[in-house]
Amino acid sequence: MSDEAGRIFRNAWIAGVKRHYPGEPKPGYVAAWEDTPDWERASASAVHRHVIELLQASDGAARLLTREQKGQYVAVCWVAQIYRHFRDPKPAYVAPWNQMPRWQQETDADIFEHIESMLPPRGN
Repeated sequence: MSDEAGRIFRNAWIAGVKRHYPGEPKPGYVAAWEDTPDWERASASAVHRHVIELLQASDGAARLLTREQKGQYVAVCWVAQIYRHFRDPKPAYVAPWNQMPRWQQETDADIFEHIESMLPPRGN
C-alpha cells in the first residue's frame, strides 16, 4: 500500500476535522501520520485507492456524484476497513451515514473531493 496515498488521505482528514469539528478535536483526530496506528495508516491508503479506482472505473463520471454521495462512499469504504481490522468494533465506528456527526460527514466529503482534485479532469 502506498504510504503517499495514505498521507494524502490523512492530511485531507486532518484539514476537514480542523474545518468542521465543533470545538477542539480529540488529539487522535489530528495526530501526525507518524503517530497514527498501523491499521489506520493501512486503512487510509486503502480508502484513497478505492476513491481513485471509482473515479477511474467510471471514466471520471464519479465526479458527478453529489457531495453527500462522495462522503457516503468514503464513509462506507472506511467502515469496511474497520470491520477488516476489528472483530467487534464499537457501534460508533461503524455507524450508518445518517447517524454520523455532521462534521464527520463533511470531512468525508472533503476527502473525496481532495483526492478527486488531484486527478486530471474527466475525459483527459
